[in-house]
Amino acid sequence: MSARFPISVLIPVKNEADNLKDCLASVAWCDDVVVVDSGSTDGTRDIALQAGARLVDFKWDGHFPKKKNWALANVAWKNDWVFIIDADERSTPPLAAAMQAALKQDRIQGYYVNRRFWFLDGWLNHCGYYPSWNLRFFRHKLGRYEKVADTAGTRSGDNEVHEHVQLEGASAYLDGEMEHYAFPDISTWVEKHNRYSNWEARLQFEAQTSGGSHVDDPEIEAGLARKRRLRRLAWSLPFRPTIRFVYHYVWRAGFLDGYRGFVFCRLMAWYEFLNAAKARELSRLHKAAPR
Repeated sequence: MSARFPISVLIPVKNEADNLKDCLASVAWCDDVVVVDSGSTDGTRDIALQAGARLVDFKWDGHFPKKKNWALANVAWKNDWVFIIDADERSTPPLAAAMQAALKQDRIQGYYVNRRFWFLDGWLNHCGYYPSWNLRFFRHKLGRYEKVADTAGTRSGDNEVHEHVQLEGASAYLDGEMEHYAFPDISTWVEKHNRYSNWEARLQFEAQTSGGSHVDDPEIEAGLARKRRLRRLAWSLPFRPTIRFVYHYVWRAGFLDGYRGFVFCRLMAWYEFLNAAKARELSRLHKAAPR
């Protein structure tokens, strides 16, 4: 076996037997792989152990922190650098080479990794989903996921999905890509985004009722903060689903992805409708609650 590199890997899972084996194979060049499991019952745990990964149990109490933040703070990491990858994602050889080269420098404390999304038997090359940069490779003591809303009761899951890493120190962008196979079919997309919309609605509701907003956090990267300010502005606009479709399909050139781009953009419009409707429902329930 070729020498492995001193990089720790965090893979958060729950019932990921269909995905985990390929994910583990894609990071086999790292010398410390940790699978953090939330009570899987489908063979996920056996797959992790058979691959030589460390298995850590996690039970969420419904409040902050969620799985990744908890793992960053509580796992005994072997290495200074940690790479966070979900079970439905794959590292690629160019990305592996870029991370290995990054270990030789000491100016940068974390790196953004580009993701490519697989949808309807092909890659999304537009729609505002490529490139898709996420801070995934950093010194574990210097990075934590933000807390942007109280997600208790939203049934949005015990793992950070939309939250971003706040890093103490300089960051940069890596060459290479990560492949993301999150949506094997439309039913999976709908199921996940129905849960995600609970989170989005709670975020909007809390921002509008408290008057505060996570976009003003000085630790948030400038580009992300700008996007979130636009997002906050969009909350007050009429015809949000239509605007969301036009944004992804026309402005972000989703039409260049053909049929898969059209379907994806229509689904994003439906997702925006759920976000708006659920936020309004939360507001109505809040006003009707006894004081």
